Amino acid sequence: MPALCRDCLTTFEAGRRCPACRSPRILEHPELFDLSVAHMDCDAFYASVEKRDDPSLRDRPVIVGGGHRGVVSTCCYIARIRGVRSAMPMFRALRLCPDAVVVKPRFDAYVAASRAIRGMMEGLTPLVEPLSLDEAFLDLGGTARLHGAPPAVLLARLVRRMETELGLSGSVGLSHNKFLAKLASDLDKPRGFSVIGVAETADFLADRPVRMIWGVGAATQAALESRGIRTFADLRRWDRRDLGQAFGAMGDRLWRLARGEDSRRVDPGDRPKSISNETTFDEDTSDRNLLDGHVWRLAEKAADRAKAKALAGQIVTLKLRRADFAILTRRETLRQPTQLADRIYAAAARLLAGVSEPGPFRLVGVGISGLVPDSAADVTADMLDPAAARRAEAERAADAIRARFGHDAIIKGRALR
Repeated sequence: MPALCRDCLTTFEAGRRCPACRSPRILEHPELFDLSVAHMDCDAFYASVEKRDDPSLRDRPVIVGGGHRGVVSTCCYIARIRGVRSAMPMFRALRLCPDAVVVKPRFDAYVAASRAIRGMMEGLTPLVEPLSLDEAFLDLGGTARLHGAPPAVLLARLVRRMETELGLSGSVGLSHNKFLAKLASDLDKPRGFSVIGVAETADFLADRPVRMIWGVGAATQAALESRGIRTFADLRRWDRRDLGQAFGAMGDRLWRLARGEDSRRVDPGDRPKSISNETTFDEDTSDRNLLDGHVWRLAEKAADRAKAKALAGQIVTLKLRRADFAILTRRETLRQPTQLADRIYAAAARLLAGVSEPGPFRLVGVGISGLVPDSAADVTADMLDPAAARRAEAERAADAIRARFGHDAIIKGRALR
């Protein structure tokens, strides 16, 4: 059976240890060198970047997120062992793991690490489809001749480079389509590498719970279970037409995925539909001056992400959540797309000024949508605001300084509110 040492990348016939370096980290599978669709997911990405940049955190539980009233963005595996999970309220996370170190997100550091990983991926294949900063699909079909090695070896080489050059780890799923590759990448985290071959697909899926299917949340899972569908095998027993009648358009998708069928291609041109950030306050607030300061910081984060992705947006959205959890949303369409924090903030500030609801509010968010390539951004002067061009030049200059000296090298006064 084909085998690969994940430490020294030696290929050989199956055995308990690598014949070259004696490592036990062996990957073996009958179709190991025939499969080419992969999903790579960084391990606890934000928390891993924080531990890399601050070695004193290495053996401590780390939670990346907001204050006591916020939520967990992500956490390291030490915290996960204690029961902490992404999107969990911070007070609950700290109850489960009171000795955790809570770190505020440093988005500029995460973007820089993501871009470095993306560069490594694109050195292997042009067919890279990012899903977020920390995960992506890759199609390595046809690359063996170019690189002199099959896709499995290239992927093992990728994660080894991530560890040695960037100090970050990832888990890989390798299969014959995107659905199965993503399932595989979750099977053996962290530092995992799992394979699902064509021949084993039906048996592999049979006893798996249907909640593993993308888009099957709590409500859909309950609807499936009410019809006696708990596993993929249960789902396969249903006729395609009956699934369509019971679940509409999703029924056909369920029928296909139950059989491990997924015809979607890895699409490097796939872009996000929106870019947004939000913050939850430690205490509810009605202070418009304080809210304005948060709107600026969130606009700056949205702009940073847009610049990192070479995108711009024409619709600015402001989101407010009241103390009773009701959500208020306001939108403004700009005359032209932008990726500048100054222009995103100006629109969001106008939206905030137009909100008559007195509050108090527990959350504020700012985002952009209607995304286009940044080549179409900020191409004409704003005749109603002659100073906008000078502010744009100042922002570009500040970006260059931050890129060289760090994100805190320049801070606007309004960010201190």
